[in-house]
Amino acid sequence: MRIALLADIHANLEALEACLAHAAAQRAERLVFLGDLVGYGADPEAVVARVRGLMAAPGTVVLRGNHDEAALRGPIGFSGLAAEAMRWTQARLDAATKSFLADLPFTHEEEDRLYTHADGANPPAWRYVTGPAEARRSLAGTTARLTFCGHTHVPALFGLTATEKLLHHEPLSDLMLPLLQPRRWLAVIGAVGQPRDGNPAACYGLLDTAKAECGWLRVPYDIEAAARKIRAAELPEALAARLFEGQ
Repeated sequence: MRIALLADIHANLEALEACLAHAAAQRAERLVFLGDLVGYGADPEAVVARVRGLMAAPGTVVLRGNHDEAALRGPIGFSGLAAEAMRWTQARLDAATKSFLADLPFTHEEEDRLYTHADGANPPAWRYVTGPAEARRSLAGTTARLTFCGHTHVPALFGLTATEKLLHHEPLSDLMLPLLQPRRWLAVIGAVGQPRDGNPAACYGLLDTAKAECGWLRVPYDIEAAARKIRAAELPEALAARLFEGQ
């Protein structure tokens, strides 16, 4: 089975639609959304509505991210830019959308896989996996052989060998990597709506369970349109500018 993994959409409808179209062309049979549907971008209602509509498809999973939670509780601990965008977002979400976000789970487990937005050892704490130490902590906190998360907006792959040696890979775009046994793996999926690895193209993951492979796929999208909406909404200019820079 081929499963598309989409994280950190951040109310960027143009990037979401481009990734969905690309995933369909890659024959993805399921969709797993790893959280942060809203925040930063100008289309929070439209993005949530699009994802809700996709939940009718068998096997679709939608998880809660820290920005989804902030839409309900407020931007506690957020930076100034993120907090301003979240206050704008909160004012534009209707009751039904907030109810949907409130019902999203932190994690989903199936077979040998764990899906989560942040660190798998304590998902509600919203801890980032930014390097080997954080990856080891996350892997130690779960029995899953494969963990898939978002949150950092930067693609990465960590492998833990049978001798407890931790390997760190920076995955190349559009290259499927084998998730060999007996190693355990943690894959950090890049951001659909706001990449921060210097590449402005939208990023999503593709898991092939039959071949035990995972890839990070980059998809160009209409950045001009997404930025134009941010400016029209009178959100901070930096939120528009960063889309062109992948930062």
